[in-house]
Formats: sequence, C-alpha cells, structure tokens
Amino acid sequence: MRPDAVRAYLILTRSDDPTSAAALFANDAHVTDDGRDHHGRAAVREWLGRTSAEFDYTSTPIGGDGTTVTCRVEGNFPGSPVDLDYRFGLDGSGLISRLEIGVH
Repeated sequence: MRPDAVRAYLILTRSDDPTSAAALFANDAHVTDDGRDHHGRAAVREWLGRTSAEFDYTSTPIGGDGTTVTCRVEGNFPGSPVDLDYRFGLDGSGLISRLEIGVH
C-alpha cells in the first residue's frame, strides 16, 4: 500500500497542479531529477511548475511498492516513452522529504 503523500503526488502531477503537489513536500525536501537537485519546498514548486509547462506528458504507474513507484512517462520530450523509478522518502509527519527520479 502506498503512503497518502505518494498517492496524492501521483494524482496531482497528472492533473497539472504543481502548487498542490508541492504542498506534499516537507519544507526542507530534496528532489533529484535528470541529474539536477532541488532543495526546499519553493525550489520543488518551481521544478514542478517548470516541468509541467515545458512538456506535455502522461505518467502511468506500472509497478513498484509503497515508496518506490515505476511509471511509464510518454510525451513530447526527448527519449519518450521512458520508464522511470520514483523513490520517495517520508518524514515523521508523512510529508515527502526526498524524491529521487531515475531511469528504471
């Protein structure tokens, strides 16, 4: 079973709602995506907004367990489609404290 923040993240990023998705992250969250690091909720919100504005894509969960989810991502970006692993870490209050995204 996936934690609430992980399930909500997967739903909100598909609905193009970066502000609500960013609220799922701890204030000091750390995200690594495409070789770049983003530290803090404000940087995460900017990363989410930039990603959703730059590309049109769909992300469909195809596997994984509670805090690791594999998604097939298809869209108008180089290398599409690609299967990505999303590895989440949660803090004591259930917010996302860490997210690492990499090729499956």
